[in-house]
Amino acid sequence: MLKQLEGSQGVAQAVALCRPDVVCAYPISPQTHIVENLGLLCRKGVLQNCEYINVESEFAAMSVAIGASVAGGRAYTATASQGLLFMVEAVYNAGGLGLPIVMTVANRAIGAPINIWNDHSDSMSQRDSGWLQLFAETNQEAVDLHIQAFRIAEELSLPVMVCMDGFVLTHAFERMDIPEQAEVDAFLPPYEPRQQLDPANPYSIGAMVGPEAFTEVRYLAHRKMCEAVGTVERVAEEFRERFGRESGGLVSCYRMEDAEVAVFAMGSLLGTIKDTVDEMREKGVKIGVVGLKCYRPFPFEAVRKALANVRAVVVIERMVSAGCGGALELDVMRALRGLDVTQHSVIAGLGGRAVTKASLHKIFDEAVKGSLPTETYFLDLDVELVERQLEREAKARHTGPLPEALNRDVNDRKLARGEEI
Repeated sequence: MLKQLEGSQGVAQAVALCRPDVVCAYPISPQTHIVENLGLLCRKGVLQNCEYINVESEFAAMSVAIGASVAGGRAYTATASQGLLFMVEAVYNAGGLGLPIVMTVANRAIGAPINIWNDHSDSMSQRDSGWLQLFAETNQEAVDLHIQAFRIAEELSLPVMVCMDGFVLTHAFERMDIPEQAEVDAFLPPYEPRQQLDPANPYSIGAMVGPEAFTEVRYLAHRKMCEAVGTVERVAEEFRERFGRESGGLVSCYRMEDAEVAVFAMGSLLGTIKDTVDEMREKGVKIGVVGLKCYRPFPFEAVRKALANVRAVVVIERMVSAGCGGALELDVMRALRGLDVTQHSVIAGLGGRAVTKASLHKIFDEAVKGSLPTETYFLDLDVELVERQLEREAKARHTGPLPEALNRDVNDRKLARGEEI
């Protein structure tokens, strides 16, 4: 059924259609509207036979989800940014135990300095936690990915994060096709846990493992995640056949049929990238887009196949690993090992900074000409702001907190231009 909804409302309705037994709710922007709407659906009786639990923290939310899952319930929660970091210990426990919990991460920057706007530093910081990570490009895809996520999680007995850009998607009103309950029931079978606490057959969940077997435990977890690539691809294909639309999977290719240069990215930024590529195509530039849908497990073969015939790829990501650069770039580099493909790493949109077509045109043009640097490149970096701070630090040891100093410079410039602060 077509509905005009806020992204968070669409996700809440999709989760409700999956008939969770337990929803663990703790608010943090920009995911709060998701759990609020699930609470309303429970109170109105739309979502039945579900225990909606208001917990005291994000750590408690994941801990309750773990308890619900090992008790045999279909468990769901949502979080963002600092909330995800607060629950990290339990996030790793859920991954290590192989519990099929589904969690929405409304992607938001990590402090300090505090920032409530979008980038991918929160979920990408958990890339080693043993959770699958699926990234939505649009709100329709966010709806569809949640339905697929429960199916994937329960087939594999592994937890799944569905990542959607905070505010850009969560608070945007768009037309979405929300499936009927019967359609979802036909696609998502009743939950049958692979491991469940049973007094008649007692065993320990979360037992200590010593050096004699710990390597083997980790190897099997790694192997299971690698094998999950096939499941993600198959479930997306079955979803397409049943619901009639492409959604999820491993990668998506756009105007790549004869592309000489490719842009590689994930999340809502793909929309702006595609618009920019369309404009360049009108001028005869052979450029295309590869969108990553499944970040963990990383689909090395699919990425290699998608980029095998280009001479250059521009990897754009909304996070930075301080002292290293982009984390996504390293995965792409491994996927392209042995191929003659020049790789460019671009950090863009940190902390919610707008990524404009004008800026994208500039770096794409440089990539086509072969003049874009191969070292990590920060899009729209305010060099003057950076140089002023470096100059201060060279002259004095005590320069005060960095965020305060940069905010002061920004405000001084606004005052000089007659703008309001």
